[in-house]
Amino acid sequence: MGAVGGVIVLVFLFVGVSAPLLAPDSLFKRNLRSTLQGPSLQYPFGTDHMGRDLLTRMLYGARVSMVVGLTATTLAVGLATFLGLISGYFGGRVDLILQRFVDAWLSIPWLFLALTIMSVLGQGMVQIIVLLGLSWGMGNVRTVRGMVLSIKENVYVEAARAVGCSTWRILWRHILPQLVAPIIVLFSISLGGVIIGEAVIGFLGYGIPPPEPSWGSLLSVEGKKYMLKNPWLAFWPGICLAIVVFGINMFGDALRDLLDPRLRGNVGRFGFSKKPKKK
Repeated sequence: MGAVGGVIVLVFLFVGVSAPLLAPDSLFKRNLRSTLQGPSLQYPFGTDHMGRDLLTRMLYGARVSMVVGLTATTLAVGLATFLGLISGYFGGRVDLILQRFVDAWLSIPWLFLALTIMSVLGQGMVQIIVLLGLSWGMGNVRTVRGMVLSIKENVYVEAARAVGCSTWRILWRHILPQLVAPIIVLFSISLGGVIIGEAVIGFLGYGIPPPEPSWGSLLSVEGKKYMLKNPWLAFWPGICLAIVVFGINMFGDALRDLLDPRLRGNVGRFGFSKKPKKK
């Protein structure tokens, strides 16, 4: 399943990067004589209410999801790593203040916060990236903090303090390298959630402004209004979201199995231990 998820992730990235090359038609081309058509040789995914090729809009929507997902997840993991390192290593008042701030942020439902911020700042890709990055970053601070609390009690950290290493050197050279594998897993798991979050915001009408398509807005505008006449308008964005998020989650789960030292010697969670053969 991890290999299948990896293939899905690679295909998703390739489609997002190569959308202008793969698109069979212009993104803004309209043909009012071909409105709400079903799948055909000319339009493999059908057309929308303005006669635009739905396959072209799906490909460009994949690019939007890829850009928002990767950048927002990078921001989220970077923020969670920085705050988790500071909070877990220093402890005391620093930990208390940071954790109460995280508690206050998490006490507000992220969707309510997202709609409030987007209604004030307006629609745009930058606003969505910052919003999703902050929301997912704050949610992952405690995960990184817990790992730092465990790592800083190791003997090599005490030895580094004993020989006079500075605090930032200990964080950079001794604690952060131990977080690389968990951070990779955290990134892969958060990516699917961020893509769903962008789709939810777009579905509610606060996402990427038109005419730039996103999978959430395709489900919302064309999908809700015309889905009874042409169900393909809601089917294709929904199935693409489901497949991509499924693949990302399976790939992230496989990475966790491979990078977790407690599972070393196994082949995934359903594998068997490698036992020496009897002579």
